[in-house]
Amino acid sequence: MDATLYNTHGKAAGTITLPEDVFGAKWNNDLVHQVVTAMAANARNPIAHTKDRSEVSGTGKKPWKQKGTGNARHGSRRSPIWRTGGVAHGPRNERDFSQKINKKMRTKALYCVLSKKLADGEVLFVDTCSMDAPKTKEAKGVIGNLAAVEGFDALSTKKRNAALIAHTNANEAMQKSFRNFGNIELEEVRNLNPATLLRYKYLVLVGGEEAVAVLKKRGAAKTA
Repeated sequence: MDATLYNTHGKAAGTITLPEDVFGAKWNNDLVHQVVTAMAANARNPIAHTKDRSEVSGTGKKPWKQKGTGNARHGSRRSPIWRTGGVAHGPRNERDFSQKINKKMRTKALYCVLSKKLADGEVLFVDTCSMDAPKTKEAKGVIGNLAAVEGFDALSTKKRNAALIAHTNANEAMQKSFRNFGNIELEEVRNLNPATLLRYKYLVLVGGEEAVAVLKKRGAAKTA
């Protein structure tokens, strides 16, 4: 399967051959959901934390003697049933929410999302993109040029999560130029994952054959 390759001026610069197993994978809703949910769980950083009876401040003295007062027996003012006592069964920040994701599952889910986005016309292939100096104006011009490609007009109009620009080797000037846009994110092709791809409407894949080869290599690594 072939796709059109564009330059940063928004003009067709040739065609690129796409591997069927990477960009022609069948959509698997259950797999993608499982992988994305597990990735969100792995990124979770528990903050809520309550103190139990061993951590709250307070005396360790028995409030009153065991028998003879007519009151219920108590052994500590730090008991959860006291107003200033510890919390029983409260949230703890040492809880582990992480889930295991097999490499084959992660790669297959990535290919499913890539294939779905390509089928929906949300993947734009760019041959190369480099800048000599950090210039936001120049980066804005590139986005405007790519937005002129049919079907990608929202690149310049969508205010949030417009596009993920995946590159093989972006220089520092390019990274500084694009990071001023709140609706654009730069990422290396080798770090692409289903969760990040689903967060953005478009995927701009910079690097042509080299970028596609990196994605293809991930599938080869899982079967090795």
